[in-house]
Amino acid sequence: MDREPAMSELSVIAIVQARMGSTRMPGKVMQPLAGAPMLQRQLERVLRAQTLTRIIVATTDLSGDDPIVALCESLGVDVYRGSESDVLARFVGAINVTQADVVVRITADCPLMSPEVIDAVVSSFFESDVDYISNTLVPSFPDGVDVEVVRASALLAIDKSSTDPAEREHVTLGVYRRPDEFDVKNFSGSPDYSDLRWTVDSHEDFEFVDWVYSQLYANSPGFDFPEIIALLAEHPDKSRTNAHSKRNAALDGLDTGAMQHKD
Repeated sequence: MDREPAMSELSVIAIVQARMGSTRMPGKVMQPLAGAPMLQRQLERVLRAQTLTRIIVATTDLSGDDPIVALCESLGVDVYRGSESDVLARFVGAINVTQADVVVRITADCPLMSPEVIDAVVSSFFESDVDYISNTLVPSFPDGVDVEVVRASALLAIDKSSTDPAEREHVTLGVYRRPDEFDVKNFSGSPDYSDLRWTVDSHEDFEFVDWVYSQLYANSPGFDFPEIIALLAEHPDKSRTNAHSKRNAALDGLDTGAMQHKD
């Protein structure tokens, strides 16, 4: 009988999805944050996660994204370049280059990403033996601390079978909207912080993140989730919430499936 590979034998690759061409805030990933581009600050946080084998930034083959490539090269972070619109194909290209067994999908507009949360979701993925787990199906973490963990084989299967433009754009949609084909689970935290908004889609979002860094980064460059929550408890007037901007607005109008999941 074939032995299932142990967690330590599997390649767990974080693919950070980044591009310069944001509609609402073009070039936001290169916006200066605590003296360095926002993308650099986020990558520093992702690199502190203990459960990752490797990190690769997946950007487009457009010349406008050359600054992302230059930054990653200066930091010693791998880059894969592919289609602007077919993001799933871009991920598949990164999977093929890295020979990933497991993909941790992260978007580059989350400069308050938590290494602690990444490790918790990845660990739960292996403990649960599922095809897909995320803390986004039934949110309980702030918007901007979104972590999805998926078997590379599941993404490869969707890539082969799906021509749905939404599934090509949103990468994991084709997995979690098919709970009859893939074992899907939600990762929940407590207390529920899902009303908080820590992602960067607008200048107002960035001003909030910039304020957090101004308060915490100099004395504690490795600050994480608990320190941010404590800071906001001291300054509740500084919080941004879903009332300021709707969570996951890009998925509005899409059939995301039954969202069946294991608890």
